Amino acid sequence: MSQPLRSGATAVAPELSRLERTTTPEGVYLILRRAILDGTLPGGGQLREREIAAELEVSRSPLREALSRLEEEGLIVKVPFRGAFVAEVSAEEVAEIASVRVLVEPYAAQLALDALRGTARQRLTETVEELRRATEARDIPASIDAHLEFHGLFYELSGHGALRSLWKGWESKLRLYYTADHASYADVHDIAVEHERLAAVAVAGDVEAFREELTRHFRIALGAYATDAPQRAQVTGAPSGPVALTQPAPRPVLVGEGARAEAPTPSFSAHNAPAYRPADQPERTQ
Repeated sequence: MSQPLRSGATAVAPELSRLERTTTPEGVYLILRRAILDGTLPGGGQLREREIAAELEVSRSPLREALSRLEEEGLIVKVPFRGAFVAEVSAEEVAEIASVRVLVEPYAAQLALDALRGTARQRLTETVEELRRATEARDIPASIDAHLEFHGLFYELSGHGALRSLWKGWESKLRLYYTADHASYADVHDIAVEHERLAAVAVAGDVEAFREELTRHFRIALGAYATDAPQRAQVTGAPSGPVALTQPAPRPVLVGEGARAEAPTPSFSAHNAPAYRPADQPERTQ
């Protein structure tokens, strides 16, 4: 069966003893958020209010406000009569998300192409630069934020409500996964390099190259899922590997400058999805 990407501890308040002190709800939130994202507070660990308040030298009020924000962000879960725990995500959950992303994210990039070549080009560039700065500083929380912002841009700029909803549903689980993923790189600069390549092929309008680069990125990141796959197959009868990541995915229609999408066929797949034009984007002319 799939295992969490990080094993939890019984209680994690003592791990905060080396962190800076603050008394504001915003400050407490930022301290706890950073501690979760850099692995100081491990997944599954219980957050005992009394011990954390004592370690950070704050009252319960700002601590509870901070915990509520972290819960909204999906970084902790509150269990009735038990308390708050650092959230966990399994390798299998991440692989399932990836198997969908490898199909729909190239389509989102395709829909976002006009914006990426125009008004949003600078945002994309700045996001990659922020990712590079964060990895150079080995600032895991900042690198995770930039990583998510980079991929979220394609969904946001697609103008497609369903795609945007998918991304919002995935974001908290991916944030937890990247906590382990970023820390696993022998050279964290590789994260920025990978995303520079993704940005280049996205702006070039090469959807197939984007899909291939994305798939390569997922294969590197999902080794835990591949290792777990044979046992999962014995228990559930599921395929012995992440099929969507090892078999060729359908090729989305390339929509470049001055071009229209080919006429779609009535089938639900990324390569022949109905041509979609956001309401705020005018129809292209020949």
